[in-house]
Amino acid sequence: MPSLRAAALSDIGRVRRENEDRFLLDEKAALFGVADGVGGLPGGAEAASQSVDDVARGVHASPAAEPDLVAIVHHANRSVGDLGMTISPAMGIGSTLTFGYIRGAKLRLAHVGDSRCYGLRGREFMRLTEDHSVENEARLRRARGEVVYYHESNRNALTRCIGQPTPPDVDLIERALEPGDRYLFCTDGVTRMVADNELAGLLAQAPDPQAAITEIVNLAVNRGGPDNATGVVIFVDSV
Repeated sequence: MPSLRAAALSDIGRVRRENEDRFLLDEKAALFGVADGVGGLPGGAEAASQSVDDVARGVHASPAAEPDLVAIVHHANRSVGDLGMTISPAMGIGSTLTFGYIRGAKLRLAHVGDSRCYGLRGREFMRLTEDHSVENEARLRRARGEVVYYHESNRNALTRCIGQPTPPDVDLIERALEPGDRYLFCTDGVTRMVADNELAGLLAQAPDPQAAITEIVNLAVNRGGPDNATGVVIFVDSV
């Protein structure tokens, strides 16, 4: 098992009345991630909580075998959908979900929505996930030769979330770990306020995970904090 250090922080921000972000930080199970209740729908906090709780239960239920991350996400989708029928039968509820599970020397990511995971290796800083937004889907479809239009006001709208009526497509990413790797999971309350190059610098310069996530979340909040800001940082000390 790799030697890891991790820390998490969530801040309500300066505008919202409720924190609808949730995070996963379980160093014993090597499970990390974030969830963000979908704006514009009721029950965002409940949706995010249900999502991370379902993931934790799913991973803990398969300690001897490789967890089926797609099955775990689809189960979370059904659980959130069922909860939505109680909380908001007319509109439903929803959440993003981006989490990573480490076993051996490999990080396995599962991703739905527009929360993100970044990786820093040496001087290379990479966004490991793609936002599931109207703008990104249009870009991908245009690359395939399709003619796609969308209204500018809808470009950040989600095309996939946890709690939707049909099982969402789940992006799976695998990455071999190396000593010195650093990873950041965060919600869009961070990424809309702090540019990727700034995140890279803060992650690279921090002496430990707690210092890194504190600097990152505080910067997002100090720039106005229009949304909840949440993140988890992992330092890989050895593999």
